[in-house]
Amino acid sequence: MNIIDTIKGLDTQLFLFLNSRHNSFFDPIMFWASHRYFWIPLYVLFFALAWKHYGKKVWLVALAAVLLIVLSDQISVHAFKNVFLRYRPCHNLVIQDQVHLNDGRGGMYGFISSHAANTFALAMFLCLLFRGKIKYFGLFVFIWATFVSYSRIYNGVHYPADVLGGAIVGMGIGIVVYKLFFYAASKIRTE
Repeated sequence: MNIIDTIKGLDTQLFLFLNSRHNSFFDPIMFWASHRYFWIPLYVLFFALAWKHYGKKVWLVALAAVLLIVLSDQISVHAFKNVFLRYRPCHNLVIQDQVHLNDGRGGMYGFISSHAANTFALAMFLCLLFRGKIKYFGLFVFIWATFVSYSRIYNGVHYPADVLGGAIVGMGIGIVVYKLFFYAASKIRTE
């Protein structure tokens, strides 16, 4: 057995352990945690905070947020899922009958998690954007991103490595987009 197979085996065991820890109380909570439209009020709050702290440059913040979501979503699919072709747990015939499926089945492949990439990209960008402006904001957005990402394991559609990979890629994208935002914001004058 090679190192990749060992890692996949450990990842599968960890997934089965975490996914088996479900109950009727958390099932609807985790179901909704995975749905992007559920978080619209939070996104409105993020926009309001950006307006408060960046005024007329809020359009640049919104543009940066759209860019990072598009990048994280497309990179997670085209550079990872369509390359690695790792079945989601709910599509893995070996463990399929052991998976607590709480939220649809998703696409066939799951490495890396687009939910994790998107939420961690946004969390990293916002953390950097509001650094020094809002106390504990970074902690809050990373707890939110972790919660959303964990819901993907709970719901039976991603392995822990899918989520971890998505988080790492997402944070990298968040840093790059923040640097682009910072550069553009320094060049734009508002009167």
